[in-house]
Amino acid sequence: MIKNHKLIEKSILQQVAIVLLIIIAIMGSAFMVVNQVFNYRHDYRGYNNLMKEKDDLNAEWGRLLIEQQTFGATAQIGSRAVTQLRMYSPPATQTVVISTK
Repeated sequence: MIKNHKLIEKSILQQVAIVLLIIIAIMGSAFMVVNQVFNYRHDYRGYNNLMKEKDDLNAEWGRLLIEQQTFGATAQIGSRAVTQLRMYSPPATQTVVISTK
């Protein structure tokens, strides 16, 4: 009887130990899931900030390209006026200043 009683106690202790190990494993797994979700959200927020910055930089790049084309067109218009239309700035002797008083 004593042997059976000790075997039953040992069996119960083993079962309790197994249940405790399972509970610890489940809790550890839950904490790791929470940590992964936190890290994902943190990284995703950083990704969104970088994408917004990329969009802002692309918009600025577009504005700079338009500005560059505008300045390039001004020089091109001046050179075409001289070469194709034979336009020139008149000398001071041919310039008349009109005053409106």
